[in-house]
Amino acid sequence: MSGKTPITVAHGDGIGPEIMDATLRIIEAAGAQLEIETIEVGEKVYLSGNSAGIAPSAWESLRRTKVFLKAPITTPQGGGYRSLNVAARKTLGLYANVRPCISYHPFIKTKHPVMDIVIVRENEEDLYAGIEYRQTRQVTQGLKLISRPGTEKIVRYAFEYARNNGRRKVTCFMKDNIMKITDGLFHKIFDEIGAEYPDIEKEDWIVDIGAAKLASFPELFDVLVMENLYGDILSDVTAMMTGSVGLAGSANIGEQCAMFEAIHGSAPRRAGQNIANPSGLLLGAVMMLVHIKQQDIASKVHNAFMKTLEDGVHTYDFKDEIHNSLQVGTKEFADEIIKRLGQKPEKLKAVEYGSKAGHTVEPKQENKPVVNISKTLVGVDVFLDWNSGKAEDLGMMLSRITLDNLKLQAITNRGIKVWPDTSPDIFTTDNWRCRYTNPEGAMNVLHSSIIELLAKLRDSGFDFIKTENLYNFDGEAGFSA
Repeated sequence: MSGKTPITVAHGDGIGPEIMDATLRIIEAAGAQLEIETIEVGEKVYLSGNSAGIAPSAWESLRRTKVFLKAPITTPQGGGYRSLNVAARKTLGLYANVRPCISYHPFIKTKHPVMDIVIVRENEEDLYAGIEYRQTRQVTQGLKLISRPGTEKIVRYAFEYARNNGRRKVTCFMKDNIMKITDGLFHKIFDEIGAEYPDIEKEDWIVDIGAAKLASFPELFDVLVMENLYGDILSDVTAMMTGSVGLAGSANIGEQCAMFEAIHGSAPRRAGQNIANPSGLLLGAVMMLVHIKQQDIASKVHNAFMKTLEDGVHTYDFKDEIHNSLQVGTKEFADEIIKRLGQKPEKLKAVEYGSKAGHTVEPKQENKPVVNISKTLVGVDVFLDWNSGKAEDLGMMLSRITLDNLKLQAITNRGIKVWPDTSPDIFTTDNWRCRYTNPEGAMNVLHSSIIELLAKLRDSGFDFIKTENLYNFDGEAGFSA
């Protein structure tokens, strides 16, 4: 055994090879013990006919090393090319995206001089499941999927990360005043798991007002945990608040594998000119070093980076307007950081990644009793493609199509109730949700009854495009009103 940690490296496209070379030179000069396997991903692979942008042999390397340091790639324009990041997250089970956003004021210009935030974003579920449909001429839809196991993993990760990295508070952003079932589950699990961490402060915010507070007073926040879409948006916002997205590194963490990268793109217009800023990828590599338990090397690199900023050395995109400054190229910026290895910043807060610091959370083995939740079918929502009149006309026609245990209760359009007893002036489209339930309320509905109802609708000339069964769980409705 060499004692070195195997990692897989992709040099990427555009400025990727330049900033990767600079990053590897710095961390190896700092003493990182790495055994590097190089793979090809990105534009060349896409254009060779591989729609995923990564060859099967590259997947073999990633499964073997379990650590991926990736430079930005270029995805060709046009349809048919899948996101490599999405593919990697789903294939390798990278359920947590971790985005530290730190202010380096006054050496990097920012409106928020006090800012040290980590956003922990769920990486696999929510609207990013990518399940979308167009079933009528006027309406499209996407499914928001929030699972209990997926939410438990990301929330526990956030609390464990906070504890292991000396953080004081975890905040949850969600929108359960509107999405009471999906975001409601996320919030509920946050409260359940948070109760297991009495040493950590907990708080929660509806995402809109929470985002407003975050943008105005980032010093009030520490670790934030949120669903995929909210986390994707707000992690870019907070990165820009530090002064530039070019400063942000990112980790994608799974139970077995992890991927580290900069959050910016491949910037092909800047390629080959020795002007690109390697900071984002370098800080992603610092996160990687922490992950592979080379915390002392991570501390040395991060501190040397901050000392370089303090000394006024910068690439073209960061001009130090307060201090004497020296603008350098990509290679020279790496050289300046290497010169300062072993030094610590004097004004910025030096870092010291302790032995517990890291990005891996061991799955918690819980012997939870099996809960037998009753599940009862109580009705069905039938979605119709219909554009032959008004809501009251549709209601009258559908009221005649009933079974003994299924009767039309309501019709909605775009989530707004339009029948019965509503205003005739509500704007409608050609996608109608028609709710059938048991008029008696007590008797269960059979699947055969739903099939019979659909046959009657078909025979009456209606185009049903989708159904959603309505269930009660332990007597509580599992569907929105």
